[in-house]
Order: sequence, then structure tokens, then C-alpha cells
Amino acid sequence: MERIFVLIGAVLGGLGVGLGAFGAHALKTRVAPELLRVWDVGTHYQMIHALALLGVAWLVSRWPESAAATAGWLFVAGTVLFSGSLYALALTGVKKLGMITPVGGLALVAGWFVLAWTAWRAGE
Repeated sequence: MERIFVLIGAVLGGLGVGLGAFGAHALKTRVAPELLRVWDVGTHYQMIHALALLGVAWLVSRWPESAAATAGWLFVAGTVLFSGSLYALALTGVKKLGMITPVGGLALVAGWFVLAWTAWRAGE
């Protein structure tokens, strides 16, 4: 399982760098400044959670019977929904896509709380 989280984290990290560069260079003159900020938020959260997945991979290898994998999958789902909806919003300007973003945000928050629960239980 840890290999999967390293793989997904690495792919999300590489895509995050590429998408950040795309936003800074290709989108800079093509979208409104407020939509470029939306794009930047998406890349920022994607990068944070790409790194978090590397930490999850380590925890899964250390505590294989814990809920660490659940946290990892919440990070994956949250990143796809949160950052993905922000990218789609920035590219299309369709405001309704922003309704998906909080669902992704809740998954990210839940992932962090599951990670905290994992650490708490590991100390028992």
C-alpha cells in the first residue's frame, strides 16, 4: 500500500509543478486575475497533499493495521475534488463548479483528522 501512496504523491507533485507553471505562464494572459488566483489555490493544495501522501506512505509501512491508508485515500479524493474543481472553474469560468470544491475540502480535512486519530491510537 505504501508504494501506491508514494506513486500517487509523486504523480500529484509532478503534476502540481507542471500545472503551477502552466498557470503562471500560459494562463497569465488568458484568464482573469481572480481566476488565476483560483488556479493558484488549486496547485498550492495539490502540492501540500502530494507531500502529505509521502508521509502517509511512511505511516502505512510503520503502522500497517492503522487507519493511515484511509487518511491517504481521503487525501487523494480530496485533492482530485478540491484542486480539480478549482482548475475546472479557472479554465471555464463556470461558477457552479465551485460547489464541488467544499466536498473536496471536507475530504482533505477528514484525512488530517484520520491521520491525527492514527497517531493517537498508535501511542496506545
